[in-house]
Amino acid sequence: MCGIVAFCDKSVLDKDLTIHSMMKMIQHRGPNVKGSGYYTNDQVAMGFRRLSVIDLKGGKQPIFNEDESILITFNGEIYNYKSLRKELLAAGHTFRTEADTEVLLHGYEEWGMEGLLSRVRGMFAFLIWDDNKKAMFGARDFFGIKPLYYYHENGTFIIGSEIKSFLVHPNFKKELNEKAVKPFLMNQYNDLKETFFKGVYRFPAGHWFEFKDDKLDIHEYWDAHYDIDYQRSDEETIDEIDKTVEESVEAHHIADVPVGAFLSEGVDSSYVTTILKPEEVFSINFDEGPFDEASVAKQLADHEGLHFNQTSVKGDEAFRDFAEMQYHLDEPDANPSVIPLWYLCRLARKKVTVVLSGEGADELFAGYINYGVHTKNKTIRAIAADIHKLPDGMRRGIAGAIKKMPDFPGKTQLYTQAAKPRDYYNGQAWVYDMDQPSIFTSQQANDVLQPEYRNSLTVNGIYQEDFDKVSDAEEVKQMQYIDLHHFMLSDILQKADKISMAHSLELRVPYLDRKVAELANTIPSSKLLNSHDSKDIFRKAAARHLPKDWAKRPKLGFPVPIKSWLREEKYCAQVRSLFSEEWVGQFFEQDRILTLLQDNFDGKVDARRQIWNIFTFLTWYKLFFVDFDGTRERYEHLQPDVQKFMDEGVLV
Repeated sequence: MCGIVAFCDKSVLDKDLTIHSMMKMIQHRGPNVKGSGYYTNDQVAMGFRRLSVIDLKGGKQPIFNEDESILITFNGEIYNYKSLRKELLAAGHTFRTEADTEVLLHGYEEWGMEGLLSRVRGMFAFLIWDDNKKAMFGARDFFGIKPLYYYHENGTFIIGSEIKSFLVHPNFKKELNEKAVKPFLMNQYNDLKETFFKGVYRFPAGHWFEFKDDKLDIHEYWDAHYDIDYQRSDEETIDEIDKTVEESVEAHHIADVPVGAFLSEGVDSSYVTTILKPEEVFSINFDEGPFDEASVAKQLADHEGLHFNQTSVKGDEAFRDFAEMQYHLDEPDANPSVIPLWYLCRLARKKVTVVLSGEGADELFAGYINYGVHTKNKTIRAIAADIHKLPDGMRRGIAGAIKKMPDFPGKTQLYTQAAKPRDYYNGQAWVYDMDQPSIFTSQQANDVLQPEYRNSLTVNGIYQEDFDKVSDAEEVKQMQYIDLHHFMLSDILQKADKISMAHSLELRVPYLDRKVAELANTIPSSKLLNSHDSKDIFRKAAARHLPKDWAKRPKLGFPVPIKSWLREEKYCAQVRSLFSEEWVGQFFEQDRILTLLQDNFDGKVDARRQIWNIFTFLTWYKLFFVDFDGTRERYEHLQPDVQKFMDEGVLV
């Protein structure tokens, strides 16, 4: 696990100094100085910061091919690298290291980008400079586990693991992407292709690129497809799930450093942990509640004979460290689970370099309640089930009629069983009020924003392009596809990578594996989400490894006590102080957001998530735009001089 950055810009004369400064901005991703390095020529500069996980002594990057005409920098892990290495050795390639990185380099030589990417199993973002073709090539993994961003303006091309490294490039123009503000308020994270920094884009998951002569060509090599196997029995399906998950966990265990696991009371992390059986497992609680996940997780750790590590989060430290969390995220992310993940990673890094986690199971195996009839009212459930069985034309007519009705208990449940997902589904921002995102509706966001940030955009509108791609799939699969390409990609994986790497910790996600996904995508929705449970058949596979009834435990996520925090004067005062700063008026109607904050404090409304979204955005904006020099000084410390770097043998 590492950090990479590169640029092509003929106008930059001192490429060594520039790339070094950019590498310094992401030093947390790779603290092993002697394994880090960079390369420059008259066309390109490529930098690498290393966190040593495989081949601790010999994996220094960039790595060159046999005649040194091609080189690579790589962030991630290739889990099947040993078998690919054997193929490449048999084909006549010479390896300089034992690292998985070199498989990508020689694989590119042997098979080209498409052939290489069809063979690999792993999480990755990598960059290859081919001096023979005077071109850069690169790719991002199937799901976007590893981040990759790019900027291409006026003859300057920059690409790398984190946006903050772009900010010190002399030709990077830092501007706020004003189009991202309203969608963020509605959704708690930026779900646009363009980031909060104007001109900076997320490189798409499952794609590769070629950059030559200032032209960027992007190609897709993988996406989720839903070829359902309706003939496979339940028992056969359970066998396949268990076999595939076991294989993935085993593959994700490969490392030359200690490997641990995150453990909550939920089935996803518990399944991984009982297969992996690491020496160290890690869990977290809040001093203020509202739930005690750690005690339940400890029961499983004790049952499996694993060493249990626990920490508790206090409100004081959460507010103290919140700005640093947003700095490392690059873009604002108001998902409350950012906070416990920060302290969980800090705890784990004291014992291990690598941890396995349970992200991805909900998106692949239909674990979200949003996908089904989310009510305990038996009458409503029965009516909704009957509606769902009707022909499509009748269902859509019923949906239109229900939507026009006054609110009544069960309205949302009935509507969602009659309507097309593309007409209402807002991903995991959506909750159980008609057309209501969990944070702000489109109108509510317009009400607090200044006129230049208002528009008619809805969260659902962002997803129509992706709904088109899966219009023939089962409706639950359509919703899974949306979450895999939005909530998972832009929120869950964003925070998982950035928060773990802020602590120089490698986080691996064995459910987000190509083979696991390809199996999950063949399972009928009725086997996953039904009257028994969400992730039903997945839970039955997990039950083969877990104590009795453990696999049936409900999903809690990371329950964060934001509600109670914002009704404590000392925390409310901190938010009020930020809301009152003069520059905030360029974005928000300050009287309105201050009134919203006070009404929430007084218990007149429950606006915790709306307040937290605004607080998160303002915290982030202050770091990167109001006082960026102070931010760099606070979080990046003093930069070592270039000569010292050269003396340590880091320069290529």
